[in-house]
Amino acid sequence: MDTNAVGSSKAGASHAKIAAVARWRESDLFSPAERAALALAEAMTQTPAEVSDELFAQARQHFTEAQLVELAATAAMENYRARFNRVFAVESQGFYQPPAEPR
Repeated sequence: MDTNAVGSSKAGASHAKIAAVARWRESDLFSPAERAALALAEAMTQTPAEVSDELFAQARQHFTEAQLVELAATAAMENYRARFNRVFAVESQGFYQPPAEPR
């Protein structure tokens, strides 16, 4: 999440949106396409992966075949990295520093 948050921030995502990723279903910060992408990525993360026909059809409403391939490949790579990091207890390097909340 650390390096992804840095990349998202550099690409223009607000700090509020980055913080809301963990609760994307309850947040109104995400577009329907973003919700479809997050749902697909979340389903791919389960063990075993559980991507229903309905979920895939929902994603197809927002993305081309090439975009779906890229999305699935990116989610698969992130799952690989997360699991690899857990084996070796790799912790966040602190690259992403959200602004301090007002007191």
